[in-house]
Amino acid sequence: PGDVAVLLLSGGTTGPPKLIPRTHDDYAYNVRASARAAGFDAHTVTLVALPAAHNFALACPGLLGTLYTGGTVVLSPGPDPETAFPLLARERVTTVALVPPLVLAWLDAAELLDPDLSSLALLQAGGSRLKEEAARRVRPVLGCALQQVYGMAEGLLNLTRLDDPEELVRTTQGRPLSEADEVRVVTPDGTSVPPGEAGELWVRGPYTLRGYYRAEEHNRTAFTPDGYFRTGDLVRTLPTGHLVVEGRVKDVINRGGDKVPVEEVENHLLAHPAVHDVALVGFPDAEMGERTCAFVVPHGPDEPTRRDLVAHLTRRGVAAFKLPDRVRTLAVFPRTGAGKVDRAALARTLTTPEESR
Repeated sequence: PGDVAVLLLSGGTTGPPKLIPRTHDDYAYNVRASARAAGFDAHTVTLVALPAAHNFALACPGLLGTLYTGGTVVLSPGPDPETAFPLLARERVTTVALVPPLVLAWLDAAELLDPDLSSLALLQAGGSRLKEEAARRVRPVLGCALQQVYGMAEGLLNLTRLDDPEELVRTTQGRPLSEADEVRVVTPDGTSVPPGEAGELWVRGPYTLRGYYRAEEHNRTAFTPDGYFRTGDLVRTLPTGHLVVEGRVKDVINRGGDKVPVEEVENHLLAHPAVHDVALVGFPDAEMGERTCAFVVPHGPDEPTRRDLVAHLTRRGVAAFKLPDRVRTLAVFPRTGAGKVDRAALARTLTTPEESR
C-alpha cells in the first residue's frame, strides 16, 4: 500500500514540471474521501471534460471516484460547450468538473444556446480560484449547485461541502478533506499569521507527498525540516476552517513599494460587462521596479480600453496604485498543460515599451 501508484505532473507554472509520487494508500484515500464530500453514489453520472490524466479529473473525485461509488463515467472528446452540452443532455450527466476559464465559457454559452441541463446537479470548479463574480452566476445560469475544489497534485484537497451556506460556496475554496490535514498560514520567515490574515500555506497530512521524485535539491527548499510542504499559495483562513485563496505568493506585484494583489484586482475587473476573462501580470520597469498590465479577453466585439477599466475600478473604490498601467486585449489566453493561464508566457510579451491606451 505504501508503494508508488502513480506519478503525477506538477502544474509547472513557476518552473519546469516535477514528478509527484502518489502511493496506493494515499491516493485511494483521496478518491474515497472526496467522493463522499461530493455526494457521489451509484446514480452519479460524471462527464469527464478535462484531460483524464490530470489529478482533478482523475481522482478529486473524478473518474476514479465515480467508478469507486458504482456510478457512470462519460468521456467527452473536448470540454467546449458545443461538444459537451449534447453529451450532457443525452447521457443525463449529473456532475462535471471544470477549470474557471471553462466555467466562464459554459456560463456564456448556456445563456446564448439555452441547452438542456436539467440533469446536471453539481458543477465542481477547481484548478485555480473561481472568482466570486463567476461563482454567483452558476446556480442562476446552469441551474445546479457549485462546489469549489482547491487542491494540488501534491496532495492537500479542500472542498466546499454540499450543505455549506451559499455565501461560503461562492467566496471560499473549501476546507481540508481530512481531519488529519495539518495547515499552517505563515509569513515569509515561517511565523504563523493571525487568523484572517493572508500568508503562505504550509501543509502536511496523510495524503500529501513527502518529496518530489528524484528531486533532492528542490525538496530541501520545498519542504520544511519538520515535513511541511511549502505550497507557494497565498491564503487566509476563516473561523469555519474554510480557506480563501488570494493567489500565489509571487502573484503580488511590487509596484514602487506598493503591493498590488493580483486576485483582488482581477475580481474587480471581471465585474466589468465587457470583460470575459482577465489576467493581471507584472513586468519590469526601471522607475517603479514593476508595473502592471491587464490582459483582457473581451465579452463580445467591443474591446474595453484602459480608460474604461480605470474608470470602472475607480467607481468600485480601488486604490490608485492598483490601477493597471497597461491594458492588452487577446482572443484567448495561453494555457499550461493543466489548463491554467500561462502568466509567464503573457509576461514575455511585455518586453518592449508601449503607450497605455
